[in-house]
Amino acid sequence: MKKQQALVKIKACAEHEWFSVAPGVWGVRDRIVNVYFVHDPSTNHWILVDTGLRGAAARIKRVARELFWPQATPAAIILTHGHFDHVGTVKQLADEWDVPVYAHYLEAPYLTGRSAYPPPDPSAGGGLFTWLSFLFPKNPIDLGGRLLLLPEQGNIPGLKEWKYIHTPGHAPGHISLYREHDGVLLAGDAFVTTQQESLLSVLKQERKLSGPPRYFTYDWLAAEKSVRHLASLQPSIVATGHGHPMEGEALAALQELADNFQEQAVPAHGRYTGDPAVAGISGVEYVPAPNNRKTLLRAAAVLALVGIGALLASEAKKRYS
Repeated sequence: MKKQQALVKIKACAEHEWFSVAPGVWGVRDRIVNVYFVHDPSTNHWILVDTGLRGAAARIKRVARELFWPQATPAAIILTHGHFDHVGTVKQLADEWDVPVYAHYLEAPYLTGRSAYPPPDPSAGGGLFTWLSFLFPKNPIDLGGRLLLLPEQGNIPGLKEWKYIHTPGHAPGHISLYREHDGVLLAGDAFVTTQQESLLSVLKQERKLSGPPRYFTYDWLAAEKSVRHLASLQPSIVATGHGHPMEGEALAALQELADNFQEQAVPAHGRYTGDPAVAGISGVEYVPAPNNRKTLLRAAAVLALVGIGALLASEAKKRYS
């Protein structure tokens, strides 16, 4: 029965750019990352959770019109965290919609131009995205007066049925959103449902409940505590920053991840494996030294291969066009 319901849900959304997560919750996949639209029935308002990569604004607005017309402007934007793939269009959308952006106070340094994130870790392993992560942006953005801090009590302005949970480790002020009455969890990157380090897994969107993306996770002990906390909620449906939503029996893997986090998630020789970065209210305070030169040589070699492959593909296209 559950399989049939899932097939019906997929078929119902096949003609749209969005996918359904749960009652009042929809998602859009923007290349390698997801954004979510959450409706509050008590106020008839909706909230956008994260904003994807640069260039996603037109698509997000198009889906908003399709889902919520004539109320196609959200009450606010909520950020699970400020990594580049989650804030690519936040300034543009906040300005065009004239709405506030809410985030945890420990994310404020990276959203107000005060501090860069800890450097990504190309030595963390797991696939091509990790090896190339030294290219990923880590500098802050500046939302200025648009940024508002989430209340410390855990409530979310505009979403009466939801609360947020501070789930650090992947980012200092990372949050997850939880609707208790039906167990819906928007976990951000506290854990994900594909192996985000692997280009092949990302392209195929293979369902595999995994730890937070290794290349940006700066504190593995905090990340483990966050996963244990989320697993203890025993959610019925999870939707994450990367990968497809998961529900039902498949979520037994979340408790398994929590119980075996060191073996399943933590890189054996990552930069932050035994020596986490330290971040406070003003931003990053300490970053451990990078791993040896071998990692950078490997990353350079991978980048060269990618460049050569792109060049060969371009030449082949010219020759046969």
